[in-house]
Amino acid sequence: MLGSDEILSTIQMLHAEHLDVRTVTLGVNVDDCAASSMEGLCRKLREKLLRRAGGLAEVCGRIGRKYGIPVTNKRLAISPVAHLLAGHGRAAAVEVARTLDQAAADCNVDFIGGFTALVHKGITPVAEVVMESLPEVLSATTRVCASVNVASRKAGINMDAVGRMGRVILRIAAATAANHGFGCAKLVVFANIPEDNPFMAGAYVGGGEPEAAINIGVSGPGVVSSALKRRIQLGRKLTLGELAEEIKITSFRVTRVGELIGREVAAELGVAFGIVDLSLAPTPAVGDSVGEILQTLGIARIGAPGSTAAIAMLTDAVKKGGAFASSSVGGLSGAFIPVSEDSALTQAVARGELVLEKLEAMTAVCSVGLDMIAIPGDTPAETIAAIIADEMAIGVVNDKTTACRLIPIPGAKPGDKVEFGGLFGSATVIEVRGMGASDAFVRFGGRIPAPIQSLGN
Repeated sequence: MLGSDEILSTIQMLHAEHLDVRTVTLGVNVDDCAASSMEGLCRKLREKLLRRAGGLAEVCGRIGRKYGIPVTNKRLAISPVAHLLAGHGRAAAVEVARTLDQAAADCNVDFIGGFTALVHKGITPVAEVVMESLPEVLSATTRVCASVNVASRKAGINMDAVGRMGRVILRIAAATAANHGFGCAKLVVFANIPEDNPFMAGAYVGGGEPEAAINIGVSGPGVVSSALKRRIQLGRKLTLGELAEEIKITSFRVTRVGELIGREVAAELGVAFGIVDLSLAPTPAVGDSVGEILQTLGIARIGAPGSTAAIAMLTDAVKKGGAFASSSVGGLSGAFIPVSEDSALTQAVARGELVLEKLEAMTAVCSVGLDMIAIPGDTPAETIAAIIADEMAIGVVNDKTTACRLIPIPGAKPGDKVEFGGLFGSATVIEVRGMGASDAFVRFGGRIPAPIQSLGN
């Protein structure tokens, strides 16, 4: 039970420190929408999504108003579209994507995830259809998000899939060149993809999930940063352990808020409540930044020595506080460092303080990976694939989720700035060193075997 002082503290979070529920994501299994004809498939898919999600936005709005807690995004996720497209071709993949896009618009949700292929051990013909259709799918739709899982702890890294995704990403960038290659922002390449992730662009419904479930993504970098500043301003000398405890307590409160909203939305929609994802998800707004938390912890220039240790401490404290607050924790759960979506990180890249190699090191101890990173448009496909392979290796060896959301900006060079708008923010194109030096490695292809620790059964 929260005491009166904790209730007042929570109210302050709501009104002054950017606390929100970042996303309420309804996951729907659509495997039963498979049909022999494209028309039948699209009709069944549309009908099921409208039946399940037609009231999602209205319910979220009403419950958000009830508690004075804004729900920033309402989203849908479906079981992998590859399951539906077996026996169909690339034209069907694009038509299904258009159907998903229209259904999302009709349900008044922001994004729909699940245009997904799982290829960590091999590429089936239908997975190939999904992967090769991505340039057209992501340029022809506005709400559809895609993900491809190319690696896992048990399977290792499918380098054939990694190499293919390097080429596909360049094609997506070219197909959306008029919008700075923005189609790539709607695609995530994963190792160890979670089955219950509520965040885009990687949300999808895994095989072990319910028919329909509500998953919550809470936010709160501004809340954590403010709590740390208040504690430091008391004037007493603090240790990093005491600051970690403050983060843990704050994460506990934020998680409680998220679960409260999620359970009420699930009850109103008559579906299962799934998980709360504990991740600190920043926005471009000043004061709502994971980078600012690092600065509060004493890292004056993000990317300087100590940055990796600080993000590790932050991620661990968030997990501990959230896990104590809820028994329904899942998704990614940690600290996100999406460069374009975090004002302090964006500034650090622009000043040359935060480089690609340091970002990669930080991803070894935080959630997800190389996220929303603008790279030069002339980066070779093999170099993009090699960057992905490095990130996948971190996930496979450390048995954690890692991912890449890389955006080659057509015509851009290191130091150029691009505007994506909204929650996607702006980005300075980061330098990619060693272009072309990994080509032979990537072209070997095949599969990098799973590490010895995968033999854990």
